[in-house]
Amino acid sequence: MVIRVFVASSSGSVAIKKRQQDIVRFLEANKIDFEEVDITMSEEQRLWMYKNISQDKLPAQGNPLPPQIFNDDQYCGDYDSFFESKESNTVFSFLGLKPSVASKESEP
Repeated sequence: MVIRVFVASSSGSVAIKKRQQDIVRFLEANKIDFEEVDITMSEEQRLWMYKNISQDKLPAQGNPLPPQIFNDDQYCGDYDSFFESKESNTVFSFLGLKPSVASKESEP
């Protein structure tokens, strides 16, 4: 399983950049392996991201904006979903991962 964060390195939006950084910092701080996929550098990856986002998360108009998070090919959600899971301490579940701390605590 690889967590993939779809980002836009050349975004002019400060809000998008901060959201991307928030996700990346969280994953790094929690030692979660992930891959950043820059949609501004690959048309193929950008189209793949658009095609694989859940219908209920697509905007009414325009294209979905990064950051978007996937676990392999399974869509996890956008920044708002990530933030909500972070606030409710359910990020590992949101990402489709088992919490590493909890699994170590449950060992005899």
